[in-house]
Amino acid sequence: MSPLNIQKGASKHSAYDLRDPNAEVIETHTLAVIVDNESGVLARVIGLFSARGYNIDSLTVAEVDHLGHLSRITVVTSGTPQVIVQIKAQLERMVVVHRVHDLTMEGPNVQRELALFKVKGRGEARIEALRLAEIFRANVVDSTLESFVFEMTGTPQKVDAFAELMQPLGLIEVARTGVAAISRGV
Repeated sequence: MSPLNIQKGASKHSAYDLRDPNAEVIETHTLAVIVDNESGVLARVIGLFSARGYNIDSLTVAEVDHLGHLSRITVVTSGTPQVIVQIKAQLERMVVVHRVHDLTMEGPNVQRELALFKVKGRGEARIEALRLAEIFRANVVDSTLESFVFEMTGTPQKVDAFAELMQPLGLIEVARTGVAAISRGV
């Protein structure tokens, strides 16, 4: 039997593929949680995640209704579909929570993140960093003879891509706000 025939009859799965074919898929969801704007609420909401071992990929919080004293917590989290359902149910049971919107399930949404990048460099690396910043529409918000601070807004994927390209050019520090998201349409 030729090697070609062996490959044709071989299983489609590699012996080195250790993933459990029966394991549930891990999904990433963006949740918008409207809560009372009072002391300790953020700690209680985040405590729900940490107490149960749920992961938080991104977290942003801001007051959105001054008169109603409401804040919006935007959480990007990941887990199996069952875990996501549990997270939403447990959030909805909290007294301080008014509404939970799963933006991922509700349809198209817009996500943006603000990031600052400090890049150290001279010569060609400095010129290349400026060229890439222009392509990514990043603004120079601080400059010295040896470094730049770039400001960029975009999707988390765009921010990740810019950081990856800046790494070999002298990236020394990154500050990110976390995801702000809102559903599209009415």
